[in-house]
Amino acid sequence: MKKFTYTESKDTRSGFGAGLLEAGKTNDNVVALCADLIGSLKMNDFINEFPERFFQIGIAEANMMGIAAGLTIGGKIPFTGTFANFSTGRVYDQIRQSIAYSDKNVKICASHAGLTLGEDGATHQILEDIGLMKMLPGMTVINPCDFNQTKAATIALASHIGPAYLRFGRPVVPNFTPADQKFEIGKAVLLNEGKDVTIIATGHLVWEAIKAGEELEKLGIDAEIINIHTIKPLDTEAILKSVVKTGCVVTAEEHNRLGGLGDSVAQVLAQKLPTPQEYVAVNDSFGESGTPAQLMEKYGLTASSIVAAARKAISRK
Repeated sequence: MKKFTYTESKDTRSGFGAGLLEAGKTNDNVVALCADLIGSLKMNDFINEFPERFFQIGIAEANMMGIAAGLTIGGKIPFTGTFANFSTGRVYDQIRQSIAYSDKNVKICASHAGLTLGEDGATHQILEDIGLMKMLPGMTVINPCDFNQTKAATIALASHIGPAYLRFGRPVVPNFTPADQKFEIGKAVLLNEGKDVTIIATGHLVWEAIKAGEELEKLGIDAEIINIHTIKPLDTEAILKSVVKTGCVVTAEEHNRLGGLGDSVAQVLAQKLPTPQEYVAVNDSFGESGTPAQLMEKYGLTASSIVAAARKAISRK
């Protein structure tokens, strides 16, 4: 098992803030909009550097999406910012009609996704957003795993043409990917080669997958671990290449098991290579109030859950 180390833990939303600033420095058309959550979205540095390219919309998320769509007509590249719940569920009609259907070059950037929003509870924890967004024709869906990857993804989206959804979170997590990484939209990252089971993880669950791989190694199980940062378009080639070798797969995500990464992988396998698959995800329920660690444990989104799923998948070969 390849060893991964880190020197600090940082929140992925700060990676977005850092990436937005860099994108703004390299492209004058990059603009930012926020729905009264500047601090939570870490947009302060961009605003301080480019005050004339920032628009505070207030608590009017639907209006923010419409304004963002309009800005693209003049050649601007708008990055919208609010919580994932408000970035998708609250404004789905506006995204569908004004952005996706019209193929507008809007980057919908969503913080506080999943359960790890924590104590704010189920009304703010959206576990359906990946499913909502990946169903929209032409929508790119990205869910990076740490600060560095979120920063790189944000910068990459400034050059990407077309609507996109960028999902990130509130808690600090290990920052282990390279600071100078090249982020390729739609290209999975192979973290560890293995022969017994494929573990495909996204977002905060990538680090849990790495820890699970270390535990599985102690049990004599060789896990192949793949970081799927882009859920749409999905890197089907990487998935099939791995599963041909291992013969079983575990998908891990901080999302409802219905409609997320696991379903996308299952669709590929059903069409190309029927394979035993186990899900590590929230099992068709809403969340609740609690610390991020408590919620990850209660809803089975930990390394130990991935280990158990891997052993079950292997037993089904």
